[in-house]
Amino acid sequence: MISQTVEQRLKIIKHYISKMPSLSTTAMKVMEICNKPSTSPNDLNHVISLDPVLAGQVLKLVNSAYYSLVSRVTSLTRAIIMIGINTIKNMALSLSVMASIKGPESFKTITIDEFWTHSICVGVIAKKLAVIKNISLSHREDFFVAGLLHDLGKIPMDGSFPEEYAQVKEMVDNEQIPLLEAERAVFGFDHGSIGRVIAAKWRLDKKLLNVFKYHHNPEMFEGGDKTFVETIALANALANIMEIDIWDDDLICGTNIQDLLERLNIDPEGLLNLRQTVIEEIEKARIFLQITKEY
Repeated sequence: MISQTVEQRLKIIKHYISKMPSLSTTAMKVMEICNKPSTSPNDLNHVISLDPVLAGQVLKLVNSAYYSLVSRVTSLTRAIIMIGINTIKNMALSLSVMASIKGPESFKTITIDEFWTHSICVGVIAKKLAVIKNISLSHREDFFVAGLLHDLGKIPMDGSFPEEYAQVKEMVDNEQIPLLEAERAVFGFDHGSIGRVIAAKWRLDKKLLNVFKYHHNPEMFEGGDKTFVETIALANALANIMEIDIWDDDLICGTNIQDLLERLNIDPEGLLNLRQTVIEEIEKARIFLQITKEY
């Protein structure tokens, strides 16, 4: 078999992305409305109520252990008021994205559990870091969603070239080299650049585009949302440590993590107490996966 050029691989992957389901019309409308400063809970209620499935899922999620509300919420408008317009926007986006790529055909070398377990871990840690950084309550979900979706670029690479992506994973495991280095060696590009193609197709927020591309190399990003990108990068690095069941001073103070901690002005000592709460929150956040199986 003749090996493809970088341009040929990119063309095949972009064709794969073009065939990926679009985000739901409701999710697109929700994001559009939520980006308007004058949006009210009633405006959002009108859009979501036109999609009975999404409305039901929103209420189910609001009443789940993920939010741990004291009393049951039965009114969609009340749910929007209680958890906030920005959170509803991120919820609709998450549900729609996860529903679009949950099928077994989306995962070849990478398993669906492997992908979402890591993604949820990054999202939870990113949200915890947002708390440490005193990010406003209404915007902490932005960090969770960015962490949840940061690795989307892996899916079309794995789906289009499973044998090559298996080779990437072997290089990472056997040669102990960074994932991006292995991807570039095999493909000529990495999942960060492919993630941006998906983000453009789905017309996602520019902050997400930047996270997709720079979460492994935030030092190369020069835009205005640098703290946001660096926080997701740190969450990703910490999640990688957590997933090998090692959490100690030497790894937490590793070069790339130490640089990010310093740039974000986060005390490493605070991270040592973070691990147990993250494990608990990951179990709670898995509710996202369970609910989207029905959407």
